[in-house]
Amino acid sequence: MTAVDTPVRIDRRRFVADLISRLPEETLVVSGLGSPSYDVFAAGDRPGNFYLWGAMGAAAPLALGLALARPERPVVAVTGDGEHLMGIGALGTIGAVLPPNLTVVVLDNAHFGETGMQPSHTGLGTDLVAVAQGFGIRDALRISDAAQAEDLAARIRVRAATTYAQVLITTDEPPRALPPRDGVANKNSFRAALGLSTF
Repeated sequence: MTAVDTPVRIDRRRFVADLISRLPEETLVVSGLGSPSYDVFAAGDRPGNFYLWGAMGAAAPLALGLALARPERPVVAVTGDGEHLMGIGALGTIGAVLPPNLTVVVLDNAHFGETGMQPSHTGLGTDLVAVAQGFGIRDALRISDAAQAEDLAARIRVRAATTYAQVLITTDEPPRALPPRDGVANKNSFRAALGLSTF
């Protein structure tokens, strides 16, 4: 894809809600800061959600750690293109270990939404699917049709391969749905979902 292409883009909030509604209850979801966390929270707060507030670039590597620690559970990172680009090197490690229960979902509006809608690299020619494949993630796809949520959910459910999905979304900004900002409470809730005690 080049900067002159005009791909079809879909509504991010609806896509995230549809995707999450199709996932098994035991799925662990890590959401990147900003819009991805708002969308995951708007889809329904659940103990298996871990919302990042200020860890720029950390959604994919955190999800990788969870996937390796909990191979019996599907793990999904939902992040934005700007946040993801800040930690793109994590794909090298993901491609080296390829946990079959890990899925990285990148909501890509080709802008840095949290800092003023400046164009991001994906709007200037960077092809995230090619980047993921270059790092060794063979099951990498681009989504520009909301109906593809079911296909992506099916891949997540079977846990057959590390999956990478670049979801082309509009630049529309739905009302913010803010997850709790109490980091200790979020941590304790997530640890409980993992069957761990608090500390």
